[in-house]
Amino acid sequence: MTPRPVVTCFLRADGEVLLLRRSDAVGSYAGRWGGVAGHVAADGEDPTAPDRDPEAAARAEIAEETGLERAVTLVRQGEPFPVEDDSDQWLVYPFLFDCDSRGVRTNAETVETAWVQPPEILRRETVPRLWLSYDRVRPRVATVREDRTHGSSWLSMRALEVLRDEAAVVAEGHRADGTRPERTGDDWDGLAALARSLRDARPSMAVLANRIDRTMLAASDERSPRAVETAASRAVEQACAVDREAAQVAAETLPERIATLSRSGTVSAAIHEAAPEAVLVAESRPGREGVAVAESLAAATDVTLTTDAALAFELVDWDAEAVVVGADRILPDGRVVNKVGTRAAALSAAAADCAVFVAAASDKIAPDDGYDLEPRERTELYDGTADVAVANPTFDVTPADAVTAVLTEQGRLDGEEVRAVAAAHREWTTWDRS
Repeated sequence: MTPRPVVTCFLRADGEVLLLRRSDAVGSYAGRWGGVAGHVAADGEDPTAPDRDPEAAARAEIAEETGLERAVTLVRQGEPFPVEDDSDQWLVYPFLFDCDSRGVRTNAETVETAWVQPPEILRRETVPRLWLSYDRVRPRVATVREDRTHGSSWLSMRALEVLRDEAAVVAEGHRADGTRPERTGDDWDGLAALARSLRDARPSMAVLANRIDRTMLAASDERSPRAVETAASRAVEQACAVDREAAQVAAETLPERIATLSRSGTVSAAIHEAAPEAVLVAESRPGREGVAVAESLAAATDVTLTTDAALAFELVDWDAEAVVVGADRILPDGRVVNKVGTRAAALSAAAADCAVFVAAASDKIAPDDGYDLEPRERTELYDGTADVAVANPTFDVTPADAVTAVLTEQGRLDGEEVRAVAAAHREWTTWDRS
C-alpha cells in the first residue's frame, strides 16, 4: 500500500501551540487531539487525486480549520515520516507556523481547541506520533545559534522552549517515536549541559542567558527534569508578560515622529500600540531587518525607509522627535549593546534635538560588563585579494550618556536602578557554581 501524504501543522503563539480535538465528522481518530491536519491530495477521499505542494496543502488546511491563514508565518517544514495503523498508511509532512492571533474559527471537523505548551502533547490522547511531528519542527540549540533575523527576546523564547521540551521528554521518558529508553547518567547533568549550550549560543544577548539562568536556579533545589520543565514553562509565560509590559511602557512615552533601526519585537509592539504620526526606519544592513519592520508598519502609519548612512541627515531633515531602539545587552554602567548602527544613530540624535529611548525588558540588563560584538563573515564586506583588514561587527556599543532613558516593564530606569538590576541578575548565575 502506498502511504497517503498528509500534513500536520502546529500554530505557535507566545510559546504555546494550538491543538484541536477531532470530531466524529473526520474519518479517523475521532476524539483525539492533533494539530491542524489534512490530506495533501486535492481530494482526500480519492487516493488517485493529484497532490498539492505540501506547504500549499498546509496553508489551505489552516484556512479551513482555523481561519488564521492571514495570521501565520512559516517557521519550518520538517522531514516527512511514515505512520502505519491497522487500516492505513500515511506519510506525514510536519509544519510549524508562528501565529499572531488566537482567534480560531473551527469547522465541523473540530469539537474543541486548546492553546497549550507543547509538552502537553505527551500527556494527551493524540493522533499517532503527534510528538514526533512536533519534534521534527521544534526549536533546537542551532535555532538560537544560527538565527540572524529575529531579535534577542524572540530568541530567548526559543531557548526556553528548547530547555522546556527536552526536560519534558526526559521527565516523561519518551523518545520522539514514542518508545521509552532506559535512562543513563544524571538527568540534571544532561539538562545543565543543555542550559549552558543555550546560554552560550549567543553571548551578546543578555536576555537569553538571564532567562536560562533564572530557570535553572528555580529548578536547582529539586534538580530534576520535571522541575526544569516546570520552571521553563513558567519562564515562557513570564517572558511573554514582561515583554508586553515593556512595550506598553515605551508606547506611553513615544512622541508622534519617531525613528528606529533593526528589528526588535518590543519596539515594534510599542510602535503599533503608540500609533505615531510617522516612523523613519533605517534599513539596518547587513541583514536589512529594517525593511521588514517598515513593511509591517506601513498599513498603520506613514513610514519612510532610509539607508543607514543617510539616517543621521534624515533625523534632522525628516524632523524626528525621538530615536527608539531595542537592546541585545544593557551593561551595568548603562552602555547599550545593539545592532550596529545604533551608536551612530544615538550620537546623531543630539544634532537632531531628539531623545534616544531604549525599549527592552529588564531581563536584557547583563550581570557583568562583558560583551561580544559577533563579527560577521569578512566576505560580506570584502572578498577581494588586497591586504585589507575587515571590521564587520553585528553589534556596536552606545555610551550611556547618549541614552535619554531605558524603558522597561519596571518603568524608566536610571543608572543606579540599572546597576541594581544587574546585581540581582548576578544571583541567577549561582545555580552553575555548585
